[in-house]
Amino acid sequence: MSETSAVTFCATLIDEWVRLGMADAVVSPGSRSTPMALALVADGRLYVHMHHDERSAGYVALGIAMASRRPALVVTTSGTAAVELHPAVVEAHEAAIPMVICTADRPPELHGVGAPQTIDQQHLFGGSVRAFIDVGVPDSDRSETWRTIAFDAWVEATHKRPGPVHLNVAFREPLVGEAGALPQSMPHADETALSTVSSLRRQSHDVGIDRGLLDEVVAAITGRRGLIIAGGRVDDPSDVLSLAQAVGWPIVADPRSGCRTVNPYVIAHVDEILRVPEMATSLRPDIVIRFGSLPASKVLGQWLADIDAYQLGVDVDGLRFDPDHSLDRLIGAGPGAFCRALTARLGEVQHDIGRWVQNWTYADSVASAAIAEVVAAHGEPTEPGIAREVVAAMPDGATLVVSSSMPIRDVEWYSAPRSGIEVLANRGANGIDGVVSTAVGIALVADRRSTNAVNADSPVGTALLIGDVALLHDTNGLLGVVARMINLTIVVVDNDGGGIFSFLPQATAVDFGSFEQLYGTPHGVDIVALAAAHGIDSTIVDRQADVRLAVAESLTKGGTRLVLIRTDRQQNVAVHEEIHGAVITGFSRGRN
Repeated sequence: MSETSAVTFCATLIDEWVRLGMADAVVSPGSRSTPMALALVADGRLYVHMHHDERSAGYVALGIAMASRRPALVVTTSGTAAVELHPAVVEAHEAAIPMVICTADRPPELHGVGAPQTIDQQHLFGGSVRAFIDVGVPDSDRSETWRTIAFDAWVEATHKRPGPVHLNVAFREPLVGEAGALPQSMPHADETALSTVSSLRRQSHDVGIDRGLLDEVVAAITGRRGLIIAGGRVDDPSDVLSLAQAVGWPIVADPRSGCRTVNPYVIAHVDEILRVPEMATSLRPDIVIRFGSLPASKVLGQWLADIDAYQLGVDVDGLRFDPDHSLDRLIGAGPGAFCRALTARLGEVQHDIGRWVQNWTYADSVASAAIAEVVAAHGEPTEPGIAREVVAAMPDGATLVVSSSMPIRDVEWYSAPRSGIEVLANRGANGIDGVVSTAVGIALVADRRSTNAVNADSPVGTALLIGDVALLHDTNGLLGVVARMINLTIVVVDNDGGGIFSFLPQATAVDFGSFEQLYGTPHGVDIVALAAAHGIDSTIVDRQADVRLAVAESLTKGGTRLVLIRTDRQQNVAVHEEIHGAVITGFSRGRN
């Protein structure tokens, strides 16, 4: 094969991205993207993951970036193939996940003349990308700019607020060739400068943390009853826990925060607690510090909007997670850095657990006991019970991916605190699309990380807790999954439809037939047969007592496996109501 400017251009970008820290590329097959695909294989330093479906490929790259915390590259051919990336791009944008998207395009002379798979790819993803770079046709006469293009894309994806960056590259034929000599490395590629580039993101975490600000916060919290809410996007959970101890405040800990451990300051069941009117009143704080994104609980959100408390938000990118407009101030800083600085300003003396914290922990213990009692009384699987058991079944070092809709809520509301696992979810746009593919990307990284760990005999695994509709929405995520040799257990809660809608006003405001047609949407799909079509072994669990063992055994066996647990949508609503009632009864017993 002869040298081509296109392949040399692609090889240069890849060389630069590898220098900057890129480790993974997800590629969907196509002709027009051949120069980039060939360059990736020829380079050999990146993990190259092929995926038949571009929509799934985008989410696999998203999962890789989420788990590795570095940009992943996703490559598609031209036309509608590029359009398929849009959902993953939107999620990456909303969740601040770094990605580099490279879409192949036809050259200018093929636009507007009816050439196949030729569409307008200019600004294809609108405002959902941090930058759009229209490369045009790679030209060796401008080779001195090639490394700058790669560097700029990386910085735009990682600096300040991370997110997706779109490169659109027009390739002329011949598409097949070999790379020639690459342009000389830029000065920033030496070790010292690369260290500076990689630290840009870390340094930005500390923006806004100055002495004046800290003095203001110290003055605001001194002598007041406070509450810490740790949501998603907490970078250093231990620092948040240390701050709670330093100020003597409870922490409402979202499972994604990493703070939901067995700790005297951690509150796990706030949704149930705040459903009890007297608790919602007596536990009102004077000040609330909110780290990262909010938990999924609507009850918590409404309570925060109603209480008369000063509320301070802290997010690494300065994102405002405040749909009810209840924040009084927002600080753009890393939660860990903020907590360390504030704890230091408060001094070394740490508070004993006072009555304020004890009131919260007592409420949490009452709710926890009521939840456990109701779940234990049901021999059949219940969705709150499934969430509790899946979390409990995860071995230390494992990763749990939780789908939006009911799974994320059940894990948040009902799982017991524990340490040793990482909980991840697509909560940028909160959609149910691409969840399987995201979990595949996360598992690819998690397996690699655990295999490389000291004394690790084998990957401890990744589990995905997902509903049946979300699974069916992304069945293409299962394409080729067995051949990827990842340790992924897919736990499917199958209630034959959209279970979350049964909790909404539509369930009682609309007649049953119309509700089932528009919202319940039973599908009747045999999910075990679907898994078998992809070569995936399944286990069916029909007793609550067997859920934990089935998940644990599946992770131990390794490979991609599916655990199917059937539930009933109407009964699920009843179980949730039963838990709410049991919590109220628990508090009544306490008063007596």
